Amino acid sequence: MDDYLLMEEMAGIFINPGEKFKSYGYNKNDKKILRMLAEQKANIALKSIHKEKVKMWKGLNDLKKVRPMIWINEIPWHEMNVNDELTLKTSCEFTRILEAKLRRTIYRWKYMPVDMIVEPVILCYLEIDNTGFGISESVNIAKTDKRSDIFSREFKSQIDNEEDIEKIKSPKIIYRKNDTEKKFQIMQEIFNGILEVKKVGYPGFWFAPWDELIRWWGVEKLLADLKLRPSLVNKAMDKLTKSYIKQLNEYENKNLLLSNNGNFRIGSGGLGYTNGLPELSYGDKKVLTKCMWGSSTAQIFSAVSPQMHEEFALSYEIHWLKRFGLTYYGCCEPLDKKINILRKITNLRKISMSPWVDLKLGAENVGKDYVFSFKPNPSIFLNDYWNPEDIKKKLTGDLEKIKNCNVEIIMKDISTVKYKPQRLWEWAKIAAEVVELF
Repeated sequence: MDDYLLMEEMAGIFINPGEKFKSYGYNKNDKKILRMLAEQKANIALKSIHKEKVKMWKGLNDLKKVRPMIWINEIPWHEMNVNDELTLKTSCEFTRILEAKLRRTIYRWKYMPVDMIVEPVILCYLEIDNTGFGISESVNIAKTDKRSDIFSREFKSQIDNEEDIEKIKSPKIIYRKNDTEKKFQIMQEIFNGILEVKKVGYPGFWFAPWDELIRWWGVEKLLADLKLRPSLVNKAMDKLTKSYIKQLNEYENKNLLLSNNGNFRIGSGGLGYTNGLPELSYGDKKVLTKCMWGSSTAQIFSAVSPQMHEEFALSYEIHWLKRFGLTYYGCCEPLDKKINILRKITNLRKISMSPWVDLKLGAENVGKDYVFSFKPNPSIFLNDYWNPEDIKKKLTGDLEKIKNCNVEIIMKDISTVKYKPQRLWEWAKIAAEVVELF
């Protein structure tokens, strides 16, 4: 299952919280390294600024007046290592993933903290098997940087007719309790007395059926079929939406969910702290979807009209989103001209505003009704010419256009910094200075 909301970037790969490991073995040196890093994280978590930032994130997400909040995500970690601060030194797959997570948290706090929050906990995700939707993408891959996990894909079509839609299955969810307990005990042994280990379920899901369909159908072919074979597209969306909802029901019924009202990224935006949902609890109490944030996107619909967007995407997404307490909509698709149809999502709270929107138009249409999740263009890190004054001027001008909105600034999709990590550090510093003006 491709669920990039919850996948954590670790050790150069994306790891699902329910990932199965061949071995949890570790040695004394592994434990020493992890405890040293855990102590650094625990000391950072003691700082009072985190409580203030929680209040600010709650204020933003509750549509109160606060200065724009800043979040950096999707970082090209393979380009960021300085003085071996990100070099992994433990010996096995499991400890290296824990190590990478700790090192990256410490690194972000040191060089680009913006409005991140660090807590004195480490999460032990439940071990869960998911059978998937019955179709796996078949692709041709092209890479320009062998060290990067970002690459181009050409999808081979697997859905050509109505019979092929039956390939889409409803996932079966299996909770591996014994494996979870084993992992939990090992993590407690490693971090005892430093970080509290929390055994937790899934803190939310992306609902992005179009991200699935283009992998199985082919991008150009699928977009053409919106016009040529709309009935076939609608039948596929109906089948896939029902499969997603059956999967969600399994997670809820089996008590495998975790509230994301807390230090979790919501959709393609910032953190989920809010007074509008029940307080986050790490206990055994059953978590219902209505107590969580939901999110959805139809990124491939960037150039699709509002009418077609509503027919082929939103009319299905609403069935998913209504299950949740609050929701986030959008990712890379420009939504500045589609606010009217998005208003049909009755529990909508945050709307993505990608680098390709008209900021003034978006601000006029969003107003103060939602959080304006502003995405600056990460292409600034690609330029051979790096001028901090120009970047500061551009960001200030952009925020001036949306100053009457409830704003979060999300720097994401950073495919490269040209192996100059200092650029991202400097952007973080500039952004932190600029938001104080607003």
